Amino acid sequence: MMTRRTMLLGTAGTLAAFSLFRWNLAINAAPAAKFEIEKSDEEWRKLLTPAQYDVLRKHGTERAGTSPLNAEKRKGAFACAGCDLPLFSSDTKYESGTGWPSFWQPLPDAVGTTVDKSFFMTRTEVHCRRCGGHLGHVFEDGPKPTGLRYCMNGVALKFTPAPASGPA
Repeated sequence: MMTRRTMLLGTAGTLAAFSLFRWNLAINAAPAAKFEIEKSDEEWRKLLTPAQYDVLRKHGTERAGTSPLNAEKRKGAFACAGCDLPLFSSDTKYESGTGWPSFWQPLPDAVGTTVDKSFFMTRTEVHCRRCGGHLGHVFEDGPKPTGLRYCMNGVALKFTPAPASGPA
């Protein structure tokens, strides 16, 4: 039987859990570092689409299977959607089956990592080393030669195809 005391305790517990969840997200909202490119929140909002802003600046995650970059098979480079820094070569892209573009290695000096303890778990967050934009996470279940899976949000990336080669 539901008593007023049970209802109040249940409501208090729910509010406490929600507050802890929001607090946990706030603590892990952004890497505590200085970056070459820094903009105000207003400047980022003007520069990025709402989806890009949510992922790159607020550590959001796009829905699995929604990025056109999942199917991108051409030769080229994947750059940060926030600052255009090249991050990954198409040579390291592979089909991970996760629904997000995955790579087994970033370009040299392209990304940084931080410990992400959001959602009550510990993961390794990947961000653009130049603007600090959140890209996704790296996991140790990828293919050889690195054994890593850089699971990136497609909305955080821009693809530039390699120039066509052939007879002039």
